Amino acid sequence: MEIYLDNNSSTPIDERVLAIMENVYLHSYGNADSRTHNHGERARTIVENARKQVASLLGINSSEVFFTSGSTESNNIAIQGLEEYAIETNKKHIITSAIEHKSVLETIKMMKKKGFDVDIVNPGLSGQVNAQEILDKVREDTLLVSIMHVNNETGIIQPVDILGGELEKRNVLFHVDATQSCGKLVEEIRNLKYNMLSFSAHKLKGPQGVGVLVLRKKRYRLPPVKNIMYGGQQEHGIRPGTIPVALVAGCGEACEIAEDEYKENSRKLKSLKGTLEQLLNDSGADYHYNGEQNCCIDSTVNICFKGVMSEALMLSSKQYCSVSNGSACTSKSYSPSYVLEAMGIPVEDIESSVRISWEPETNKTEFIDNVSKMIEIAKSLAV
Repeated sequence: MEIYLDNNSSTPIDERVLAIMENVYLHSYGNADSRTHNHGERARTIVENARKQVASLLGINSSEVFFTSGSTESNNIAIQGLEEYAIETNKKHIITSAIEHKSVLETIKMMKKKGFDVDIVNPGLSGQVNAQEILDKVREDTLLVSIMHVNNETGIIQPVDILGGELEKRNVLFHVDATQSCGKLVEEIRNLKYNMLSFSAHKLKGPQGVGVLVLRKKRYRLPPVKNIMYGGQQEHGIRPGTIPVALVAGCGEACEIAEDEYKENSRKLKSLKGTLEQLLNDSGADYHYNGEQNCCIDSTVNICFKGVMSEALMLSSKQYCSVSNGSACTSKSYSPSYVLEAMGIPVEDIESSVRISWEPETNKTEFIDNVSKMIEIAKSLAV
């Protein structure tokens, strides 16, 4: 049976999370904003407990946690929600990188059409953007810098720690897309300086369809983010719409599990990465990594098998491994990865690259057996 190695797209849900959600669906079906009966009160209690679980993982106050449908919506609110403030202050300059998720890049491109000035910075071959290059672009009218913590295609960790401290000094709003790092780089996130942060529950063994936007308070005030949809005062008006209590409970439970187990999970992920490196080194395959591995998360690699079309490799080995060659949000497009293009990687190498991403409970024996078969297929396809 094939092994699932596309965890950067979505992780399998933890059975403990599913059990919590099932209980909520069956027994706590009230609307969390219904104020006149016990069913609503019980639902609201569940939501507020989940808010505390998220806050505990991130090391923040629960009043700074806002539930959304996922990172895409959170990213949109964090960026679009600043428009009114930008107009009031005449700060209409945004800085981001060329390797951000499409939910950031496309939103910022839309803001450009509305008259915002945008700078998009490319990384080098390392896959990491240069923090100083970003800081050098900061101006008096800079509203926002939006940089992801970990790239979803390469696993490369971005210098958000440096940026956070410097941008705070310059009074520039900083948004971090932590979709691929939340629950993994726990201590790093707790020590970050930022104004807004996004993540999705399904990237850390929670349910699909729910995520979080964190708005950090400064002098007891939230960032000047406004709602971009209308219809109610849920989530203090930041995100109107009925709160999906079971999904929120699942998100909270996934965060609590991640907080309890992240140190052991980190050890497991690192062990699996070492196993993969050994398999590759022993295989005799002609390959190289895309991105500097010294600044790569331990759950992901992006590999170029020289002379092997990635589409052919994935189709030929899908009975052994479920891997990908880019973000799930762009997988229907067979154009070269925009992330690898921005890094300056030649097109022929991009077309020969695959992403492998695993989770702590990935079975090591199955991992060795199935990945070995994929590597052998890659060698047979090399031209």
